[in-house]
Amino acid sequence: MTGASAGGQHLARVRPTPGGAAELLALVARLLRRPRRSEHRLPLIWVVGATGSDVLRPLLRRLTGAPRRRVPHVTVDAARYPDGGDVRPLLDEAHNQLSLDAFGAEPFQFRHYSLARWLMDQTLPGVEVHHRRARLAEQLRDRRRRLADPDRGGAGAETAFAVFYRFLIWLVRRAVPGVVFRAAVSGRVPLVGRHYRWFMRQQYLAPRQSVTFVGFAERLTTGWRNGEQPDQVNKLLVHAFLEDLRRAYGRWPLRLAGWRRTAYPIMLVDNVQLGNAGHTLLRLMNEVRNETGRVDPLLVVGAADEPPAGTGGPAYRLVDAEAALDDWWDSLAERRRLRRPDAWYLLLTADDEPSGRVAPRITTDLVVPRPPWWARRITVAGLVLALLAGSLVWAGGRWGPGCLPQPLRGNIAVRLVDGECIGYSDNAGYVFNRDPGQDALRAVQERIFRQNQEVDRVWAGSDRRRPLMTLVYLGIMTGQRTGPNEVSYVSEREELEGMAVAQYARMKASASTDGQALLRIVIANGGQQMRHAQATVELLAELAERDPTVVGVVGLVESRTSTARALRRLNEIGLPAIAPTLSADGLYRNSRLYLQMVAPNADQAALVAGYAADVLGVADAHLHYTTGDEARLEDDLYVRTLVEGVTQRFGERATVSQFRFGDSLAHECGYQGLLFFAGRYSEFDEFLEALRGCGNNPPAHLVADDSVNRYMANHQLRANAPGNLPVAYVSKAALGTCNRLRADAATDEVRRSFLDLIGRDDLLTPPRCTSGDSPAVGERVALAYDASMMLIQAVEQLAGRLAIAGRPWEPAAVSPVAVFTEVLRQNATAPYPGVTGPTTFSVDTGEPVQKRLSLMYVGSVPDVSVQPREIYFCGRARPDDPPGCRRP
Repeated sequence: MTGASAGGQHLARVRPTPGGAAELLALVARLLRRPRRSEHRLPLIWVVGATGSDVLRPLLRRLTGAPRRRVPHVTVDAARYPDGGDVRPLLDEAHNQLSLDAFGAEPFQFRHYSLARWLMDQTLPGVEVHHRRARLAEQLRDRRRRLADPDRGGAGAETAFAVFYRFLIWLVRRAVPGVVFRAAVSGRVPLVGRHYRWFMRQQYLAPRQSVTFVGFAERLTTGWRNGEQPDQVNKLLVHAFLEDLRRAYGRWPLRLAGWRRTAYPIMLVDNVQLGNAGHTLLRLMNEVRNETGRVDPLLVVGAADEPPAGTGGPAYRLVDAEAALDDWWDSLAERRRLRRPDAWYLLLTADDEPSGRVAPRITTDLVVPRPPWWARRITVAGLVLALLAGSLVWAGGRWGPGCLPQPLRGNIAVRLVDGECIGYSDNAGYVFNRDPGQDALRAVQERIFRQNQEVDRVWAGSDRRRPLMTLVYLGIMTGQRTGPNEVSYVSEREELEGMAVAQYARMKASASTDGQALLRIVIANGGQQMRHAQATVELLAELAERDPTVVGVVGLVESRTSTARALRRLNEIGLPAIAPTLSADGLYRNSRLYLQMVAPNADQAALVAGYAADVLGVADAHLHYTTGDEARLEDDLYVRTLVEGVTQRFGERATVSQFRFGDSLAHECGYQGLLFFAGRYSEFDEFLEALRGCGNNPPAHLVADDSVNRYMANHQLRANAPGNLPVAYVSKAALGTCNRLRADAATDEVRRSFLDLIGRDDLLTPPRCTSGDSPAVGERVALAYDASMMLIQAVEQLAGRLAIAGRPWEPAAVSPVAVFTEVLRQNATAPYPGVTGPTTFSVDTGEPVQKRLSLMYVGSVPDVSVQPREIYFCGRARPDDPPGCRRP
């Protein structure tokens, strides 16, 4: 059975060819086969020391030998194009060959490349300057009309629906042709003029210097093009050519042509030499892939006498082609990150010496695997009927009550998964959480969305000179149960408030401050206990691919295994993750692009043990842990690592047990050691209820972890707390409380500025720290503010060093990895001076070193009139403070 008939596991088998050509054929067969669910990264293969007759001709014979479906291929002789400064003739030849209906599948449609070369052929002789654009617009409209009304000799075979649809299109085009054309070239109307919009959004020839597409198109016409850089013109052509191939291979649900393409196209370029168009084309393809960050489906094999100029990568023998490809794949991510001039080159050298092994035997021609059964034309009619019949069921599963976004409203992607609406939104077209009593959470989202609109206006008013960046807040926005007096989502609300304050601070900067970055915020939901965070990250990966302003993710909220999986995926797609409150030990192992703003649980364990020894003078500890909502301890990384850390500190003098609802704690009454609650705040009320049975004989020293901060921040919960127990609990941001901010305002500019911002009437609702009875600021507000400002300042520093200030902002010039690296570079020079104290990251872990942790004390949990006071702390409040733990 051949490779084609065996389910397409092997694209080809060919007869052995001397000189390593058999290995090359096997390598090409491996690369040309398109995976069913993903995509290959395809190299630019240089075969050095061989002629086309040695390696390309055997390839071509097997490409053309297939009886029906053939691998789309192009063969060009670079010796025919000696002018290395102009790659268009060579691209025109490739365009002409791939456009043929000769491969047993739909021909390629080169909308972008055809438009670019059509513009380059236009001349406007004898046209007055002020009439030139009007003439070009008229020519564009005529061209659009001709393309839209081709000769359709087979129209009689169309379905009734197709005939009716074409009649409507004909009627619209005849009735309002000017309106349709203006809408298309404006780039502002969805689903219309996408290829015009692409030209204005791609990066070559600085399209933002032109107000409209027609103005940009004029710069490409004959004569006016002489004022542009030739290399930029060539890159635009290459980018347009590759973009057409990308779209042809796009796997969209309603476009089966992309699913039917089961083999990648291949371009065979012979006689590649320095100075001819073949050498220039391969160089430009490498640069375009590096600069745009886009991956295309084109495999290129070039035969050359000499290796490419300006490369320093390894060269492999042709007989080792398979191993060379594996090495290339392993190193590609790093080479792309460094934008190496040979990042996409796979250099193979012809070698007639025996390799000591048997060359692969290939017995038939290169053929194309059959497409999936559901993408074949014979099943299209049945699939359409099935889709129509199940459309209502599908819509009910994808969306539903509470998960139905408004259409055509910015960046929104939400999905209904296990009853939760996961995904992301950057505007009021969808606001997360419709549950009763969550007005505060919805209000801060709406505040951010309004500020997003204001940021867009401010950026446009600066002529797009100010750096523009986008941060994603990923948290738990649905699925949390609440009691009648409970305000849930406290951490999410506070972290969003902190980001909103950072956004506001830069948005309200002076109009003349071109160097200060503007921040847009996308809000994303990872589901209850972050269970669907990885699915949300997949949606964010698509967003980051489309929007180069996305530079990082803030939030993540809870330290769980699902969070760890999301971190690994964020690392894979190259998005930094900054966690304002995560503290589970070892989270950094999931991402090289991870930083956390608070001390790890190992430091919290040291704080609790130090307090027990230095202040209480006790050596025994009873630990009770909870995980919430019946989660397993091994999945709750926060609770597990905290319990392990505290237990290790107390050694054999510690006992550990799990607390569940209804458990009795009578054995803890009168206990004189440290009674430590190491669980989620949602069970702390039940824990206090169990201790109320002790009456006048409570445990002497009740201490709770930092999760209880959420409980203590909720005055309704505290006022109704069972019993009258005193408690000490861990705070990760005691320096951000109202009292401390007011005390430090005179000497600390960062805290003074933050205090001023949170008290503004037009920002947080209600304003914070404005008077003695105003609401507390909430420690997560300050932590999220610090995380956001740290990333903002990194973008501003990069923009300054790249001399971008004063010119239109190019988001692609600053990558997310570059922003992360800049944060570490600044931090290596000096600690980050945040509201919550100086932050010095460990280079190895991304965890802060000597970050301030405090124990806060209240004499009675239900007494909300008394502010908690700091009784013990570890870490620094200022960079010059001594390390260690002590009383205030």
